[in-house]
Amino acid sequence: MNGSSGRTTVISRTVARIVVPIILVTAIALLFRGHNLPGGGFIGAVLAAAAFALVYIIFGLEFIQREVLAIKPDGSEQHRLVETYRWMASLGLAIAVGSSLAPLAFGAPFLTQGVLFLEHLPLYGELEVASAFAFDLGVFFAVVGGLLTIVAEVGNE
Repeated sequence: MNGSSGRTTVISRTVARIVVPIILVTAIALLFRGHNLPGGGFIGAVLAAAAFALVYIIFGLEFIQREVLAIKPDGSEQHRLVETYRWMASLGLAIAVGSSLAPLAFGAPFLTQGVLFLEHLPLYGELEVASAFAFDLGVFFAVVGGLLTIVAEVGNE
């Protein structure tokens, strides 16, 4: 069975193994381009949560605990999994709020974006680092944690 719930087919498990990495790469690409182009933390997080939900549906809770989160079985796995997701959502909220309030310390308005250009980098040339990425990253973690908490709670019912 290889960690699957036994209710899925070989085709669905194979498709999931192919599709989930593509969804996650797309989610990360949307996260990284969000401060300049359409995309960002929210839509990237929705895609990432969809990928994890697909893994949860196809392979089961035990696979996520054992292979993704490295949780050893001890009888309280569902509770520990939900606590991990809640912690992720809380961390994301803290990052988003912190990055929103940081400009106030420098006398700038709330949510002001700063940009740093790193030039003459080996193999890359120039890199633009925007402070809006920290906000997008916080939103990403908050949404992924929130959605996966919902999926885990509903899946437990």
